[in-house]
Amino acid sequence: MTEPKTETGDEFWRDLKPITKVFQPDAQPEVYLPNVADDDMRYYVPFTETVFSKPLWISPSKNQWCDILMATGPGLVNRHYHPHEVFAYTISGKWGYLEHDWIATAGDFVYETPGEGHTLVAYAHEDPMKVHFKVTGPLIWLDEDGEPDGYFDVHQYIEMCKAHYDHTGIGADYIERLFR
Repeated sequence: MTEPKTETGDEFWRDLKPITKVFQPDAQPEVYLPNVADDDMRYYVPFTETVFSKPLWISPSKNQWCDILMATGPGLVNRHYHPHEVFAYTISGKWGYLEHDWIATAGDFVYETPGEGHTLVAYAHEDPMKVHFKVTGPLIWLDEDGEPDGYFDVHQYIEMCKAHYDHTGIGADYIERLFR
């Protein structure tokens, strides 16, 4: 079905008035961040020498966050599992899990099943690995036998981001603008 053309051309919706009741009484405004997969390293919080995280949205009360995980070269995120689901969309580069036979590249989507242990690796590639992740709950660090050996949750993530942003001059309070 083709939408009708108006005086404004193909963008038929141009004649519509925006709604006036945008937010429900307790709703907060959206988080809008342009060009989130850029290369401004000030916003990428280091995990290791080659692996970084750029926070996009954080819910301290739900123990959730969205980020761009980037590896500037071959890298590793220690063995872990998530007690809750994780969603990933590959923007660039090449990555996978040592425990699986697939390798994700630009345009690939991955759904991580709750409770699945894995070792995230970034492969050598002409483009940096950049993956958008939505994480719920902690990462449970695993030893070489797959047994729990610590954890990393949203509160540790926030603390790490605040320290990095304070160090880079952005300011520790920057991270709080992403809280919802």
